Amino acid sequence: MLKNLLNRLRATPTAAPTDRPAAPAAPTFAIPVPPPVPVPPAPSVDTVAADALIDAGNAQEDAGHLQEAEAFYRSAVAKAPRHARAHLNLGIVLAARDDADGAAAAYEALLAIDPNHPFGNYNYARLAFVRGDHARAASLAGTALQAKPDFPEALVVQSNVLDAMGEVGPAIESLKAALRLRPEDPGAWFNLAVMLRRQAMISAAEEAVRHALEGAPDNAGALALHSRLLRDLGFPDEALVPLRRLLAADPLSWVDRSFELMLMLYADGIPLDELFRRHVEYGVDMEREVPVRFHRYRDRGDPKRRLRVGYLSCDFRMHPVTFFLSPLLEQHDRSQVEVFCYSYGSVEDAATLRLRRASDQWRDCAAMSDGQLADAIHADGIDVLVDLVCHTSEPRLGVFSQRPAPVQVSWIGYLSTSGLSRMDFRLSDRRADPIEIAQPVHTERLVHLPVSQWCYRPMLEVWPEPGAPVARNGYVTFGSFNAALKISAAMARRWGELLARLPGSRLVVANVNSERKRSAILHEIAAMGVATDRVEFQARVLLDKYMDLYNRIDIALDAFPYGGGTTTFDALWMSVPVVAAMGERSVSRSAASLLAELGLEDWIAPSIEQFVDTAVARASDVAALVSLRRTLHPRMRASPLTDMPRFTRHLETAYRGMWLDKTS
Repeated sequence: MLKNLLNRLRATPTAAPTDRPAAPAAPTFAIPVPPPVPVPPAPSVDTVAADALIDAGNAQEDAGHLQEAEAFYRSAVAKAPRHARAHLNLGIVLAARDDADGAAAAYEALLAIDPNHPFGNYNYARLAFVRGDHARAASLAGTALQAKPDFPEALVVQSNVLDAMGEVGPAIESLKAALRLRPEDPGAWFNLAVMLRRQAMISAAEEAVRHALEGAPDNAGALALHSRLLRDLGFPDEALVPLRRLLAADPLSWVDRSFELMLMLYADGIPLDELFRRHVEYGVDMEREVPVRFHRYRDRGDPKRRLRVGYLSCDFRMHPVTFFLSPLLEQHDRSQVEVFCYSYGSVEDAATLRLRRASDQWRDCAAMSDGQLADAIHADGIDVLVDLVCHTSEPRLGVFSQRPAPVQVSWIGYLSTSGLSRMDFRLSDRRADPIEIAQPVHTERLVHLPVSQWCYRPMLEVWPEPGAPVARNGYVTFGSFNAALKISAAMARRWGELLARLPGSRLVVANVNSERKRSAILHEIAAMGVATDRVEFQARVLLDKYMDLYNRIDIALDAFPYGGGTTTFDALWMSVPVVAAMGERSVSRSAASLLAELGLEDWIAPSIEQFVDTAVARASDVAALVSLRRTLHPRMRASPLTDMPRFTRHLETAYRGMWLDKTS
């Protein structure tokens, strides 16, 4: 993103020569005499007059009177057509007035007079970049830097141009060079943070955005980025601090408010009633700002007619939601359901292509506003609109607030309430969301699928290796493959207590990639008197290597308060039992619901306080652990949790029931 780092760069007028004393008499002996210093010629009368007009234009421009400033600069150009300063100032004010063609003409005139003018090349490079002429912008920025190497603003422009051309490494180096010249520049620090994050250099990006906030503590973009970087590093509580500073200034930033709600699900110690209250506040504010636009829908007709079901997401790619959705789309009974996918993501891959092929109708909606997207959904006559995002990733709840479909449903993407009264239903199951506990903290009506809200198909055709690791090693190996964001300090302390109570045991932690998060985890474990060399961190690996890691694990440890979903399924498929704790929130019961379906109730701690006792008990029965290792994978394969045709029929029945309920 190009920051307007200079409000004004003007060449100074040529100074008049000063009087010089008479040269001394030549010496009588030979001494080398340096050549005389050339004296710049005196400015012409027209140039002096033009400078006066430019100064008057500068005053008008500083006062915000751009039209008047332009008139002065045009007069200066007319007075001294060969005066570079006049063309420079005219180009700057024309660019400020959105006259890009006029500004380009002024800069061309300037460079015809002085092709190496650093400020002329710099300003023209900025304009060319904004107009999308990246090759021209790169050439101009390079010329500016040849003429003036210590030019941080030109380095910033060069960085933006290189970044736009896909040369991220050189772009980062240009920004670093700019910051060596001007280390207090918050805009350059912000740009650097953005680029470093795209390169997955999260720790360095977080350090860069901290510098940006030192110079611009209230900058909304920097606050939002800092919050997301802290999320990426795995610190939800810390991520809430800059985010709430941002929301205090802009309470109607819907994306940031959704992000806050999502972070609150991960943060430890937030009461359930507060979580629900904040979700409801979001829904009330959203529905006040975004009214219902649609009141008439496709005629119901025959109650058994084919339903049009629309799935809305930005994550139709290699993503956990896609792993559950893709086989479902392939299994839908096309005599009962016509599938529409509304995709507004910016990334497409092989998984996207697979979803396209499994859809009856595919809509690319990334360029659509919420209003345009709602219009498209309504025009398609969707009967049941399913949100797969809610408050995660890139929420589009403004679409649902307009009510483009008669039935609106939340499923999979967000395991909690949306907060909207216009979201009619949320799909779940009786174990994850018991009505007596969960319904009072949902604005939607909960609809329980008969078995589970999930159905699993492994991402790869992979099977566990025979034999339990404990039988080979002589000690129990625990593992956590959950996202770093899910590993709270309290859970890390429980890991330490668990290892302390089982002295020979070890722990493998994957998906925690930042040194800061690793250090935080080790600090909590060491506080329980455990040597940190009993903990092994595994860097992020490709999918096949990730699944193979389960062959090293005897027992997987679920996270809390936000439990596992995909990782729990992966562990069970690879014959690794999971210790999970039940909590108040929906996200604190998802893993437990899967274990209960498999008859593994003794692996479920009734509360987080009993988590360690449960894990110790299960790990201490080595014979049972070895036996379970042999039987768990076949049990998973034979269970309803992997019966996709059955699950799809259940889901289609639920869609029809919700549609009949809302349209009767």
